[in-house]
Amino acid sequence: MAMTHQLTLSLGSNEGAKRNIANALDSLRAQFGELRVSSVYESEAVGFDGDNFLNLVVVVETTLSLAVVQEFLKHLEVSQGRDRGQVKFSSRPIDVDILTYEALEGPADGGAVAGAAAGIVLPRPEITENAYVLLPLAELLPEQIHAPSQKTYAQLWAEYDQASQRLWPIPFDYV
Repeated sequence: MAMTHQLTLSLGSNEGAKRNIANALDSLRAQFGELRVSSVYESEAVGFDGDNFLNLVVVVETTLSLAVVQEFLKHLEVSQGRDRGQVKFSSRPIDVDILTYEALEGPADGGAVAGAAAGIVLPRPEITENAYVLLPLAELLPEQIHAPSQKTYAQLWAEYDQASQRLWPIPFDYV
């Protein structure tokens, strides 16, 4: 029997956000089955002037390799209108980032598809840098240890400068 891996993903959108997030969740459910979904948070754009983003975190169990997961997510983004040529800090219909893949730590060969980054670093550094990633992760996995810091996600959130990035939960119905 294939080994399952816990995968955490960050989803964000500021173009047709509710529709695009719902569509991404549908695609993730079709690929991975059961999803654990955080609250959805609205936040101001970080790094550029733009419309507010909606963000959330999803936890799934998968038997897929990291390379296959990364390829699937790139196709999901493109299918929803994501232009991979955009600058890093810009508006987008959907952004899906791998935050963690089981206990994998350090540079990971994600089996990059054409035009994608050659690899990713796990756990993703954005976890401790951005409230819109850390808060929903702390909500879903409060007692899980963030390997680089050896602190739980709940501890990291408690220590985070929460005034540095504004975000607030919004009603979001997804079944």
